[in-house]
Amino acid sequence: MDETPKDWRPQFIKWAIMALAVIAILSLSRLLPGTETRTTRSYTDFKALVAAGQVESVLFRGDRIEGILRVASAGPNSVPATGFVSYLPPTGDPALLDALQAAGAEVQSRPADEGSWLVSLLPWLLIVGFWIFMWSRMSGMMPGGLGGLGGRGGPGDFMRGRMKTVNKAETPKIRFADVAGQENAKAEVSELLEFLRDAERYQRLGAEVPHGILLQGPPGTGKTMLARALAGEAGVPFFHMSASEFIEMFVGVGASRVRNLFDEAKKAAPAIIFIDELDSVGRVRGAGLGGGHDEREQTLNQILAEMDGFEGHEAVVVLAATNRPDVLDPALLRPGRFDRHVTLELPDLKGREAILKVHCRNVPLADKVDLHSVAAGTPGFSGADLKNLVNEAAMAAARESLTKVAPRHFEEMRDRIIMGAVRSLAIHPDELHRLAVHESGHTAVAYFLPGTDPLHKVTIIPRGRSLGGTHQLPEIERHTLSEEYLSDRLAVILGGRAAEKVFLGSVSSGADEDIRMATQIARSMVGRWGMSEDVGPVDVRESDSHPFLGREMAQPRHFSEATAALADGAVRKYLVDAEERAVALLKENETKVARLIADLEEKETLDRNEIAVSLGPKEVAGGTRDGPKSKKSARINETHGG
Repeated sequence: MDETPKDWRPQFIKWAIMALAVIAILSLSRLLPGTETRTTRSYTDFKALVAAGQVESVLFRGDRIEGILRVASAGPNSVPATGFVSYLPPTGDPALLDALQAAGAEVQSRPADEGSWLVSLLPWLLIVGFWIFMWSRMSGMMPGGLGGLGGRGGPGDFMRGRMKTVNKAETPKIRFADVAGQENAKAEVSELLEFLRDAERYQRLGAEVPHGILLQGPPGTGKTMLARALAGEAGVPFFHMSASEFIEMFVGVGASRVRNLFDEAKKAAPAIIFIDELDSVGRVRGAGLGGGHDEREQTLNQILAEMDGFEGHEAVVVLAATNRPDVLDPALLRPGRFDRHVTLELPDLKGREAILKVHCRNVPLADKVDLHSVAAGTPGFSGADLKNLVNEAAMAAARESLTKVAPRHFEEMRDRIIMGAVRSLAIHPDELHRLAVHESGHTAVAYFLPGTDPLHKVTIIPRGRSLGGTHQLPEIERHTLSEEYLSDRLAVILGGRAAEKVFLGSVSSGADEDIRMATQIARSMVGRWGMSEDVGPVDVRESDSHPFLGREMAQPRHFSEATAALADGAVRKYLVDAEERAVALLKENETKVARLIADLEEKETLDRNEIAVSLGPKEVAGGTRDGPKSKKSARINETHGG
């Protein structure tokens, strides 16, 4: 589908350039008659050679003398046969001609200006050749290609961009079976298969295919793969182009590329057009700093016009993917364009296990590898994250020259992806003790508070930017968060700072990330979810729209300064209460926490079983409180020290 008819004009241009080069070479050769090596001699040497009878012939061009010496003869004063150049003195030499005739030299004379037209013409020939070459390369930059010069690799490639197409004989090999963890999204797009396979059956009843489908969701959830799988299942040509490829510095190039893309798809119908990263060209027009962008807006207008121009009998489906549907222009989302939206979410436990099975097809696994356990330990991972995890685990096994991937490789690579690689860092014993106290505080609060996510491990080995970390693995996929769960989460996050107060009598900068994370949660509880009794169900969140992503920077605040101060007080109350709960819990179990600190300093890493041995049975003053049974999908809960 991406093959274009051959055009004789690019070949003609190449031959014209070659002809100009030949003419230039011949012109230079004509300026230098004879092929002998010519050296410059003084006029005195020239007269001496004439007197010695060693000059074979001379050619006069004004005051320039071009001569050829006779064949060298034996003798100490002989000279090799070669050409030379000399010049007459300004006063002339009337006796030179008689001397040459007496020596038997052949004398020729030509006008001094002969060949100068070639010298004048040569630069023009080179300039014309250069401009022909540049025109042949740049003609594709103009709409219409300046006469349609093109072909694969030809000048029209700039206008067409890097559009990738696959013809019917080479449809994508990806199928729906290769797209795991997105069953709902597959069900929404699979109904297009029948239309693409048998469009006439629908057209007889007056039905038209929804020409625009927007795939939206977080990065790495498989939007591009789903589009390819749809083309593979339907067996139709797949036209794939990133929206950023439409944008160039020349106004009109993007619109021309859009026209070419849609024209190619219509010729190959039924076909699928996939535009990746639609938000790079489809953002709200006239918004942001500096107003609009002429080239981007012309390209967007062309996309809108092309989607309006579809006829009912044209079986062309336009798929687009974006991570930011909130910044798209409303004209893109109206009926008749991208009016059908398919959301791809982060996979749940079942979906993650299915994705791991897909990516482990060609990976030899040890018998002890349990993909269900691996999936349970990777909440919040996208399909791309899981693919990377499998690849990193396979690379780790290969580095050890093993033939199979073991469970520890998945465990190590998961920690590396989440926290970073292990760092070799010399830590002073006093700082190491403070770090153990800090991480033990997180661990103990998470262990004794009911309703928190189960502990997975605690470590004081530096990884990435953190000096240590406490990790929890949610038992269930949470989709809503209760106030009780969030309050316990705040206590766990501030548990490290609380432990420093209880066991060291002072705090350190190690709680920097903890305070930031806790403040963010508390602000959401107050400003977004209305959990504060003092503020009530009032939206007092700050605007999170970015002016450079298509929204205006100046947005009026819809609450007063008094409400803002009240919200700040409520946020502080949540944080102070959480820290006080953590301090009270640590003091009540001070002996057990001290034992955990000692064990952590000795072993540096403790798993859930070792944590349970160090802290003993759970005893919470005032009875126990059952944790909420709500659901919320999240990554491994982490609290970092340092």
